[in-house]
Amino acid sequence: MAATGSEKQGTSEGVQAFYVSTPIYYVNDAPHLGHAYTTVAGDVLTRWHRQRGEKVWYLTGTDEHGQKIMRTAEANNVTPQEWCDKLVEESWKPLWEHLNIANDDFIRTTEKRHTDRVQEFVQDLFDKDEIYKGGYEGPYCVGCEEYKLPGDLIEGEPDFPGQKLCPIHKKPVEILKEENYFFKLSEYGPKLLEFYEANPGFIQPESARNEVVNFVRQGLQDLSISRSTFDWGVPVPWDEKHVIYVWVDALLNYATAVGYGANQEKFDATFPADVHLVGKDILRFHAVIWPAMLMAQGLPMPGRVAANGWLMVGGEKMSKSNLTGIKPQDLTSHFGVDAYRWYFLRAISFGSDGSFSWEDFSARYTSELANDYGNLASRVAAMVGKYYGGTLPAAEAAGAAEQAVQEGLAKAVTESDRLIGEELDFQGGILAIFDFVKQVNGYITEQEPWKVAKDESPEGRARLATILYTAAESLRGVAVLLNSVMPETSQSLWDSLGAEAGLGALAGQKLQESGVWGQLPAGATVTKGAVLFPRLEEKPA
Repeated sequence: MAATGSEKQGTSEGVQAFYVSTPIYYVNDAPHLGHAYTTVAGDVLTRWHRQRGEKVWYLTGTDEHGQKIMRTAEANNVTPQEWCDKLVEESWKPLWEHLNIANDDFIRTTEKRHTDRVQEFVQDLFDKDEIYKGGYEGPYCVGCEEYKLPGDLIEGEPDFPGQKLCPIHKKPVEILKEENYFFKLSEYGPKLLEFYEANPGFIQPESARNEVVNFVRQGLQDLSISRSTFDWGVPVPWDEKHVIYVWVDALLNYATAVGYGANQEKFDATFPADVHLVGKDILRFHAVIWPAMLMAQGLPMPGRVAANGWLMVGGEKMSKSNLTGIKPQDLTSHFGVDAYRWYFLRAISFGSDGSFSWEDFSARYTSELANDYGNLASRVAAMVGKYYGGTLPAAEAAGAAEQAVQEGLAKAVTESDRLIGEELDFQGGILAIFDFVKQVNGYITEQEPWKVAKDESPEGRARLATILYTAAESLRGVAVLLNSVMPETSQSLWDSLGAEAGLGALAGQKLQESGVWGQLPAGATVTKGAVLFPRLEEKPA
């Protein structure tokens, strides 16, 4: 989707990047399934666009300033910078590598390339009279790093009688009173509503858009953009007794990471983001504050802000503070990395809340991955090995049944490309691909190649060759379509089909061309490699 509000300028070669970002994550603790969910979604989306042949830029990173980080570091008897360095290098970056996240950059808000540009951005707003000095008193959630409106709070009974709680973290808010600098956010309400009206796809899903529009219609308050009660943050350039509010600091990563104020050519070719992927609990920051900041600075708007739902465990949002922060490694060690990447996008409609359970993961793994997909690959390789010594025969007797399979692959390509590449409907796109997998399984069941193999006449041999070629060529298409979701498994299947010798590397295969029938060359060496999805052992304790 093209950037909304203004066109990207492009590089000197005229190539524009499809730019996707995740939130930058707080490093007060190690990552859990919720963080990985958004990051895997962004990885699948950008891999998908890369395989379309597009230039892509995928950004993720960590948010390392603010009171929450400072308190966590103090509790662990280290400096905030030491704490951030340890968590980033020992927990966050290793997990993204473990999950095969192919990000182009990893931004840390403590890096000089970021902090210098943040100061310049805020100084420019101050010089434009968009920022003024004032005072504020109100309920503040350290977990959210956000002042809360009284109407947003919930009662503390029974655990915190007489107190008001943050509805997200379920912990008492603190009443803060301090001298701050304020951004004139209230002036941007009408401009934001006009922008939302002109760009109805800017906020997704529709329920999230309605929530934001209603919030802005109620009237916006000016935004406190500095804090003066602690010093772990980017100093306000004209008043170093203050540090810049962590959310203003954090949101600017989407600009500083792609060259804002430092590399104009890269910035013009990349900014603004085509898709900001965010959790729904931080939607207002990205759909209200961030666009208003861009308007104030005269910068173009992002294409989309897509809010994913919460991962739920026992009816509660998965989080470290609620002690429901399951580590991704707890699952990958049992199911494997590719199955992990597949499961959450397959089981949960992106944009909606979804409940995770070990039992559901196990059932889907066994039914869809092992039985439908993995067994299909094993059967085809085994039959080519048994009847043709591992050499893929040519299709010599194609008929209506084969035509239906060809049409099924073309449909799977068209549908999955629209759903994943354009609509961010990962679940729908994956289902479209697996509907084709089921179609191929049904084709083999109906054609009964094991019975056809008993007919040694020329007609019988031609029919058997056609059935096995059709099945193998179908798997070639599936390997390309699932490469973004399950890259290691797709590569294993590609190798098993002997595709690289005739077609080249899997990464170079274009999605749009994957439905063109007959690409796998007859004579390719088909091997029965390792089982794609091994039988699950007992659930670990």
